[in-house]
Amino acid sequence: MITINKITKKYGKAEVLNVASIEIPTGQSFGLVGNNGAGKTTLFNILLDLIRPTTGKIKNHRIIVNESEEWKNFTGSFIDESFLIGYLTPEEYFDFIGDLRGMNKADVKSFLTQFDEFFNGEITGKKKYLRDLSKGNQKKAGIVAALMGNPKVVILDEPFANLDPTTQIRLKAIIKKLTENRDITVLISSHDLTHVTEVCERIVVLDKGNMVKDIETSTETLQELESYFSV
Repeated sequence: MITINKITKKYGKAEVLNVASIEIPTGQSFGLVGNNGAGKTTLFNILLDLIRPTTGKIKNHRIIVNESEEWKNFTGSFIDESFLIGYLTPEEYFDFIGDLRGMNKADVKSFLTQFDEFFNGEITGKKKYLRDLSKGNQKKAGIVAALMGNPKVVILDEPFANLDPTTQIRLKAIIKKLTENRDITVLISSHDLTHVTEVCERIVVLDKGNMVKDIETSTETLQELESYFSV
């Protein structure tokens, strides 16, 4: 379980995030939506201890994230291309991440075969550095790296952005498969209301740093979200 308790973030006098309480049970597919500046990435960055909250605590499986690094052993994430190592090829990067996750090169090679369709012949075997790939292909590499090592928690910020329609469909299938066994908690932020309602069973809406909706996904959810953002 992930628990978010009285989290705020201020820059000077400007408060960009104020979330009183969110509990995300193990195995839940959790979506975070909101306009630009709503605080989605800030919340994920705090969850990953990339920035420190002004007040409050976040626990990832009972571990306070800014007091211990043990949660990193079972958490995979991709926020943006800064998570990549640009001077490595995709193969070198996957081997590097695999080594961190206790996987040998044979394990990594076997793991990657399940993503052949997702990669669509554009990632491995091209003798390109990660920095030379398109934004979409960088995202593909980063997402797959986040799934290495059987993580208990996967955190993806705007995973559908910069991906072509076919790849978006394939990514949705990957996310749905992840959450089938109810052992993996998946957190996704997205501007795409359609995609997030398709893959997430629960959606929280942030507005100017505040939580304004907490919705269990149903057939009416997309219409409810579209109505909210149309005002």
